[in-house]
Amino acid sequence: MRFRASQVATAVGGELVGDDAWLDGATQDSRAVTPGCLFVPIVAGRDGHEFIAAALAAGAAGYLTECEPGPGTAIRVEDTGAALLALGAAARGSLSGPVVGITGSVGKTSVKDLTRAVLARRGPVHASHRSFNNEIGVPLTLLGAPGDGPVIVELGARHVGDIAALCEVARPDIGVLTTVAVAHTGEFGSVEAVARTKGELFDALPPDGCAVLNADVPEVVAQASRARSRVLTFGDVGEVRARDVVLDDDLRASFRLESPWGRTEVRLSVHGAHMVPNALAAAAVGLVLDMPLADVAAGLAEGDASPWRMALGTAPSGLRVLNDAYNANPASTAAALDSLAALPVAGRRVAVLGLMAELGDQAADEHLAIAQRTADLGIELVAVGTDLYGVEPLADVDEAHSALDLGADDAVLVKGSRVAGLEVLAERLLAG
Repeated sequence: MRFRASQVATAVGGELVGDDAWLDGATQDSRAVTPGCLFVPIVAGRDGHEFIAAALAAGAAGYLTECEPGPGTAIRVEDTGAALLALGAAARGSLSGPVVGITGSVGKTSVKDLTRAVLARRGPVHASHRSFNNEIGVPLTLLGAPGDGPVIVELGARHVGDIAALCEVARPDIGVLTTVAVAHTGEFGSVEAVARTKGELFDALPPDGCAVLNADVPEVVAQASRARSRVLTFGDVGEVRARDVVLDDDLRASFRLESPWGRTEVRLSVHGAHMVPNALAAAAVGLVLDMPLADVAAGLAEGDASPWRMALGTAPSGLRVLNDAYNANPASTAAALDSLAALPVAGRRVAVLGLMAELGDQAADEHLAIAQRTADLGIELVAVGTDLYGVEPLADVDEAHSALDLGADDAVLVKGSRVAGLEVLAERLLAG
């Protein structure tokens, strides 16, 4: 989105210092500056003001600042984070296409990726980059939108009220709640609190909007009454559902999509049976926006997953590597283990698991439950960096890479929360 520096100053209640330059998009990362963009220095672990000079040198046309402005076009504000949210809200007002908000304990990014693929069949679409789903990522997504066509935003939460606050900025027309599960319960305290927080999305929808929700999860269904809008369900007992699901040797699902709009055959490019409900959610969004069933099916067939999410590859030795290392909670780890168990290999199946973070008081029980599920599926468990799985852990990625003895007929899953950094191990295994 292109705008004048003076427009930014007005939107955020700031003071323009310097030329009234044209600005195109925004970033908080000086390494991701694009020519003509606005640089937003966030004060967090490090003070982003230290990188203003580098951002200008890389081509930024202006910057926000809480400090005394230096050279170039600056907008002085009291709080750059608050200013970014205000600017995102202003950008939302300039969008002519529908905004789709996606939240849930699991599957947000995959649903976003598949929804983007579906909506791309009708024209240009803009979506959150990777997992830009917080008070920084959401306004940046809106500021990066071209102005026309649909915009898809992920909405994440760590505290009650977070989704509501993000919705004040994004003002979604369609809201998707993927599922509610044990995730971030260390912050929320209970699954019920997670559900109420995710349901804040439905509070924000306009009467002419649509709430898209998972009919197979009672905690999700319980939030439906909060929507003033139409409600559309997906899942085994939903209005948009999959029948006769079959997985190929690469875990890609084929099924018959049934809906109030009719039925059609679908074949996914993403891996894992748990991607089917994600695909149904994406299909529901397309159908609500009056897309033909054939275009919905074609978009689902073209949809790819973001990096380190159910990425299935084969090493030069023949070893199958399932890299799902972007993040982990009990629901996503269980689904990944089921996928590993479904891989048709002649040899061993090994799960290399790191910490599932932010589970609070439930951490010990949840890790042991995953260890039991691994054993029940006949999968060997290798823990890295945590003893919560009840087995002697390997210290780190280097030790794991040295210790693993995997052959051409084997398959390995690599899975853990971001703090584990196990994507490095997956990449090494895949390289052989």
